[in-house]
Amino acid sequence: MLTSTSSTQIYLGESPAMDAHIRVRDLNVHYAGAQALKDVSLEIPRRQITVIMGPSGCGKTTLLKSFNRFLELTDDTRLTGQVLIDDQDIYAPGADVTEIRKKTGLLAQRPYPLPMSIYENVAYGLRIHNMCRKGCSLDERVQHYLEEAGLWAEVKDRLHAPATGLSIGQQQRLCLARGLAVEPEILLGDEPTSALDPISAQHIESRLQSLKEEYTIVLVTHILRQAKRLADYVVFMYLGELVECGPAHEVFDHPRQERTRAYLEGQF
Repeated sequence: MLTSTSSTQIYLGESPAMDAHIRVRDLNVHYAGAQALKDVSLEIPRRQITVIMGPSGCGKTTLLKSFNRFLELTDDTRLTGQVLIDDQDIYAPGADVTEIRKKTGLLAQRPYPLPMSIYENVAYGLRIHNMCRKGCSLDERVQHYLEEAGLWAEVKDRLHAPATGLSIGQQQRLCLARGLAVEPEILLGDEPTSALDPISAQHIESRLQSLKEEYTIVLVTHILRQAKRLADYVVFMYLGELVECGPAHEVFDHPRQERTRAYLEGQF
């Protein structure tokens, strides 16, 4: 069970020029006594693709899952500090966890379609959140989100077939459509192309590039080439610490920290 201590200290280090959608303040995370994140403070810009990169075991996924409170699904987890979305502390007492997770869609490493039809996978969230109000056609909404995920043309003639019959790349795009259907503000991706073939991975990357006009996107990747293709903003983690963050062209072309430079040069 996750326990949280929310700080009330005002953080003064933010950039006045950035339109930050997510703000992290003095974040520490422990799993069963081992510290996974150490005093992390950063800002995630709105409607850009932010890539969290670094070697395996450096805290990338832990940081990502702090944004939608998925950390509390792991027993014996302790978190201190703040995570603010639109200036609201999502770990504050009384915060609505369901609403937080609706606001932050997640693409996992492997797709997990629901055991139902392609159509019902997308319609599911629309129904449980009562999002098809008067004058809103469920069929039209399902089509819209399948189009946003770049899948409609491939499945429009078999919408009522089992989702498990799709290829793994198509399943990942279906999961993207399902996530978009509940109208999140933020899309989180935990190495969302790592299980895909190159063509399917390219489909996902292309969709994410298009979707950043409407959504704040935060991706974890261990593939440096992918980070360079997609990132507008970069966060570099090492051994649970935030080493460096900034606009992608600055971090990639002129890293300020020696550990960042060594990572980009493939030294570790």
